[in-house]
Amino acid sequence: MPDSTSLFHPVITLPDDVRAERYARLVGLDAIKTRLRKEAAVLADPSTLTTWAAKNHPKVKLDDHSITLLSDRAPLLLFAGDVGSGKSALAESFGCDLAVRMGLEVELWRLKLSTRGSGHVGEMTSLISSAFEEVRSEAKLGRNYSTGKVTKITIMVVDEADALAQSRESTQMHHEDRAGVDAFLAEIDSLAGSGTPLLVVMCTNRLAALDPAVKRRAAAIFEFGRPNDEQRRQVITTAFKNYDLPADTIDKLVIATGAQGPHCYGFTYSDLTQRLVPSAILAAYPDGAITADLLLTVAAELGPTTAFDDQASE
Repeated sequence: MPDSTSLFHPVITLPDDVRAERYARLVGLDAIKTRLRKEAAVLADPSTLTTWAAKNHPKVKLDDHSITLLSDRAPLLLFAGDVGSGKSALAESFGCDLAVRMGLEVELWRLKLSTRGSGHVGEMTSLISSAFEEVRSEAKLGRNYSTGKVTKITIMVVDEADALAQSRESTQMHHEDRAGVDAFLAEIDSLAGSGTPLLVVMCTNRLAALDPAVKRRAAAIFEFGRPNDEQRRQVITTAFKNYDLPADTIDKLVIATGAQGPHCYGFTYSDLTQRLVPSAILAAYPDGAITADLLLTVAAELGPTTAFDDQASE
């Protein structure tokens, strides 16, 4: 069996300062964060519903049919969206929020793409099974099966998920890849209703390329788009809150980072946080100040990252 270092990046215990700060910087994603907080809590520990039910519907118990419809779902969450939309950053940081709100330790396991293997017969199936066996064994330690109490939640992140679970409907798909998808689905099915406090989060730029069976099994699909005017304003205002920029400067920058000229799309979240803000500061450093003209010039020079064409990538 492959060792964990060949299948996973180093395991991270959450909350930690780096990812907590990263989660806080993901402004403009409030609706997704709120929905994710609910889905993650209920999937990891369905017993959290008992407090809600006791307060609002006293006759409803944990074994009620309506509750089992929730608890029997596969603990699979899909994050889909354009490059730079914040899905991977959220996947690796929402565990901090979950840990604080539930008062539990959260472990972050990040699957390596090497799990896909090199194409040898049976290799991908074996690697996927080994990866799930290891993370599932660790996740089971997070529940006291005598009392039912959850003491730790495990999150397994699969980035670039389309490379691992591409649609089997593709006529060009290799037999080994099909077998790998079958193995992945079998592992996900084994987690449904098992009570194991384990969440599997798949991130992809190509939702259309994922196998339909994977999408059907997902408890929730979160689609990440490019920020609208108000969301860009929130990101920009937060980043430059201590720079005393006039309101009209922010207004102009919101417009400048929106859809312009031949582009039918504006800046992504990462365009704003990882390109625009650092570039503007460095443009002013070491002798100047950040001004409206400087910000607008930098925005025009950078332009938005080219939109990822999901359909064309199939």
